[in-house]
Amino acid sequence: MVAKTTRSYKTKNTKPTIRKIKLNDEIVGQYLNDNPDFFIRNASLVENMRIPHPIRGGISLPEWQMARQRNKISHLEAEITLLMEYARSNELLFNQFMDLQSQIFKADDLDVLVQIIKNWAKSLGLNGAYLYLFDDKWLINAPSKYQHFALNSSGFNFIRVRHLQYSNQYLGQLNTTELDFLLSERNYIGSVALSLLGQFGDLGLLMFTSSDPHHYQEKQGTLLLEKMSQLLPILIEKWVMRKK
Repeated sequence: MVAKTTRSYKTKNTKPTIRKIKLNDEIVGQYLNDNPDFFIRNASLVENMRIPHPIRGGISLPEWQMARQRNKISHLEAEITLLMEYARSNELLFNQFMDLQSQIFKADDLDVLVQIIKNWAKSLGLNGAYLYLFDDKWLINAPSKYQHFALNSSGFNFIRVRHLQYSNQYLGQLNTTELDFLLSERNYIGSVALSLLGQFGDLGLLMFTSSDPHHYQEKQGTLLLEKMSQLLPILIEKWVMRKK
């Protein structure tokens, strides 16, 4: 009986095991989210807490927060400026396109049409403009007088796969092999804009060239190219028949 009582006594007075929890960012963040008045109850922490700074060594939490706000405002101002520049650029392009459209509707020949587009491109500071019609979609063999616009569709596939597999437009640079395929004679070309003709991009190609390697770049707007590529096949059918 005595032994049993002793064991019970020891059992009742055994201290509970304390499990230590290692703090991490998630736990601290969750605690602060669950206790939004923490910094109100501990206002002195806000004033005395030092945040590492790459130049000043350390700054207070209020200074760090103000710096973040200034950085956000700076980014917003930059985005607004960029949007305004895009708006001005789009307005200019729209006006230029309207001017081009009024001219090409007056063309009475495909060669005249292409020359109008070339002159328009040069007025924008570009090297030139080129129109190609895929030979499997248009009747441009002899006796057609427009054979010089023909482009072998199968031969073009290596460019299509590399640059136009997921989009009908490509802005950027071409390598020497690609340029030689498209242009038999050429001066230095830094960058190009390619746009496949037609809804499915299977009717031909419109190309603009620039001597500036940075003139055409990825992620630039392609709305003007898209509109021209939809309009041109309609006009071309005035002089060239489509294959059925």
